[in-house]
Amino acid sequence: PYVRWSSVPSTQPTFGHQSSISGIRKVYALLSAQLIITFGIVAIFVWVPDVQTFAATNYALFWSAFGLTIAMVIILACCGNFRRKTPYNYIALFIFTICEGYLLGCCSATFDAPDVAAAIVVTFVVTGALTLFAFQTKWDFTVMGGLLLVLVTSLIMFGIFAAIFNDRILQMVYAWLGALLFSFYLVFDTQLILGGKHRIAISPEEYVFAALNLYLDIINLFLYILAIFGGSRS
Repeated sequence: PYVRWSSVPSTQPTFGHQSSISGIRKVYALLSAQLIITFGIVAIFVWVPDVQTFAATNYALFWSAFGLTIAMVIILACCGNFRRKTPYNYIALFIFTICEGYLLGCCSATFDAPDVAAAIVVTFVVTGALTLFAFQTKWDFTVMGGLLLVLVTSLIMFGIFAAIFNDRILQMVYAWLGALLFSFYLVFDTQLILGGKHRIAISPEEYVFAALNLYLDIINLFLYILAIFGGSRS
């Protein structure tokens, strides 16, 4: 789904071209809809006790949502023709968003409501600030894909280490590192849709893929920020 900007002619379409501004609007329209649905579900789980009780006693629904989430991510990430075919790409993205919202709601329900509310607000503030930074900065983060992959692999290993030792300080360090890393990922993925002066860009026909990337960055950022708030009260 990517093109190397420095090696393609100027006629190669990218989100950064004036003719593809509508593509950027489409990405952020999809992303906005996903976030509204997701955090709407989270709010229901956190502030409606009956929903918490229902989720806690229906493990089959949780694992079904988990399985569908994995399946939809694999399909949207690996099946290029499918994710570019309307309306199937929208249907798959909608199913993924509903299932991810359910899983996120189950997770958020284990935290205090004030912590969840604070994490949501901070996530949106940080996301807005990082998006503006990605649009304005002269630094090109699109060349950092390999480094970010190494860092996220290292973060996973550190997370396993922190879980084994079950140490609060290690878990807080893990949460802060995760929030920092996915802040970089958000800038990276934002610049991929811009093209222009950035070395690597994402094809404008991959608007579903672009929205999925940004959505996952924001959700991961939210989870790590939520862990920070929850850990600070422990």
